[in-house]
Amino acid sequence: MPSVLGLQTQDIDSKEKRANYTVGIVGCGQIGILYADAFAEAGYKVTCSDESPNLLKRLTKSKNCNITPEVETRLKKHINTGNLTTSNIRKNTVAQSDIIVLAMNVKMDTKKKADTSELEGVYKQVGTALKQGSLVIYGGISSFGITETLLKETLENTSGLKENKDFLLAYNPLYFPKTQLIKSLNNLELIIASTNKQSLYVATTVLKTITTKIKQSDHVRSAELAILFKAAQQDTCKALANELAIFCEKAGMDYFKIQKLISDEKTNFYPDIIEEESRKEVYLLFESAENLNAKLRLPQLSRQINEEIVKHAINLTQEALRSGDKSLRRARVAVFGTSNKNTATLKYIEAVAAKGAKITFYDTSLVKNEILDTTPILKRSLSETIEGADCLVIMTELDQFKRLNLKKLKTIMKSPAILVDLVGIAEPEKIQAEGFIYRGIGRGIDKP
Repeated sequence: MPSVLGLQTQDIDSKEKRANYTVGIVGCGQIGILYADAFAEAGYKVTCSDESPNLLKRLTKSKNCNITPEVETRLKKHINTGNLTTSNIRKNTVAQSDIIVLAMNVKMDTKKKADTSELEGVYKQVGTALKQGSLVIYGGISSFGITETLLKETLENTSGLKENKDFLLAYNPLYFPKTQLIKSLNNLELIIASTNKQSLYVATTVLKTITTKIKQSDHVRSAELAILFKAAQQDTCKALANELAIFCEKAGMDYFKIQKLISDEKTNFYPDIIEEESRKEVYLLFESAENLNAKLRLPQLSRQINEEIVKHAINLTQEALRSGDKSLRRARVAVFGTSNKNTATLKYIEAVAAKGAKITFYDTSLVKNEILDTTPILKRSLSETIEGADCLVIMTELDQFKRLNLKKLKTIMKSPAILVDLVGIAEPEKIQAEGFIYRGIGRGIDKP
């Protein structure tokens, strides 16, 4: 088998040839699973390694909270054929792999600063098992400069090998909205960066076997900043949408109808609170700016606005309940959302529960998951979640919730039935025509 250091396109131009190479995925969260699926589908032998027994169990059962049914089906196929295996021992996975993908993001501490201690520990484990001739791809979101410093230096110091001589190193950040379910990496445009031509060429050659949408950069720090800038731009657009939506509520206007009059592919953005807690990348940018003594006034103001949108959502809920002569302190609130810790749903639930509301929660991705047995507020069906509820709060954009049977909902909810839409998928006129009290982010209504 040719060395990965000298890998050429013809060495991996068919599934049969790719089967000679083993890809080790370090980290079996959503990022790792997408890499594992893509490489296994391309014909590589893939081992997914993680120290979390729960993550490995979900992967082996082809069940995960944040992937589509299409990905689950493919994973099951790859596991059954032996093309995809799992391991809870990182060193073994690394030692047996020709291509290693580090699919782990930096964590944030309570002060919203980067905590690289866990990543550094993983890098050391990888370095001690790294074999000569390997390609290492960092597929997480990096703090500015971390790839060329912490990652490279740790791998070299622990392995005794030299980058670009004994092993190759590339940066391939996998960035997408945390609430978005991805069917395949083919749906994403991937950035690949390295400081040397050989690593960039080999990594690009490998990644082209799983997607054709690739942008190259010979400057790793540019790629690191590209992702952080993209997150900040999206956050700023979201803040503007949230501000204008609240204005429309005050003015008795419908933001969504107004947006349709001015929207195109570049300006089509809407308010919601789903991703309020998923802007880790923005905080990484703020920390980098602080280290450079640079000011980022607009991104920081945007983040402040978006952090406050959960509070606004709670106020909308309280207002809706008051319209029905109900109090949040004694209300039963049914929430349709996602239990993904990167979203604002759980933050909203905690805040509402702290004000005395009784919560029932429905997440379609967890219906058959073992977490249901340990989390009492999670229910197994829509009807079980809604039955006897004073208020229904929608915090997910899944199509299933666009087709709710309003007549049935009203019969099993307490009267007057109340619906609060925090993602903009409901049709206010239709909801109100069925006799519901309605409130929605960006939806101004005539208030009594």
